[in-house]
Amino acid sequence: MAKRSAPEVNAGSMADIAFLLLIFFLVTTTIETDTGLNRKLPPIDDTEVEPPIIKEKNIFTVYINKFNQLLVEDQVMPLEDLRKSAVAFLDNGGGTGPDACTYCNGKRDPKSSDNPDKAIISLKNDRETKYSTYISVQNELVAAYNQLRDTRAMELYGKTLKEMEANYGDVNWIGNKEKLQEKIEKIKIEYPQKLSEVQ
Repeated sequence: MAKRSAPEVNAGSMADIAFLLLIFFLVTTTIETDTGLNRKLPPIDDTEVEPPIIKEKNIFTVYINKFNQLLVEDQVMPLEDLRKSAVAFLDNGGGTGPDACTYCNGKRDPKSSDNPDKAIISLKNDRETKYSTYISVQNELVAAYNQLRDTRAMELYGKTLKEMEANYGDVNWIGNKEKLQEKIEKIKIEYPQKLSEVQ
């Protein structure tokens, strides 16, 4: 009886198939990118500049300890009250003379911030602080600035700052973009976002 030869598998195209599968997975896979906080760092300046003198009443201190407790001006505060306290501080308008704020709607307490341009929010956290707590605090502080900017934009122009920025970014918007940009900048100058993170 004659021996039969074993059938062979043609593996010549296996490399091609593996290569096609690799390309397929590379093209169809979505890679998520991490999003961070939108912060603009100051430019590097080699010249020695003396830091400006800041009055203690113009600094709003926010501290997150290792137990994720929020301390505002050395007092324990729930996260839900942070935005309201930050708005009250920023919009106080307690300054007089050149530091006076004509558009502020706050209590005008002389022991609190002079005007939004002088007011600084100082945020500090421990190393053991949870990232989610840190982000929640950041969101509330940025929301306080956005709330004040939207209120001022409504007073001046009848639209929120968010609506104005959406119009500016819309290519089909038929208004004057240069004037709109000036209005947006005016609101941002009146309520500048001065959020300092302390090490």
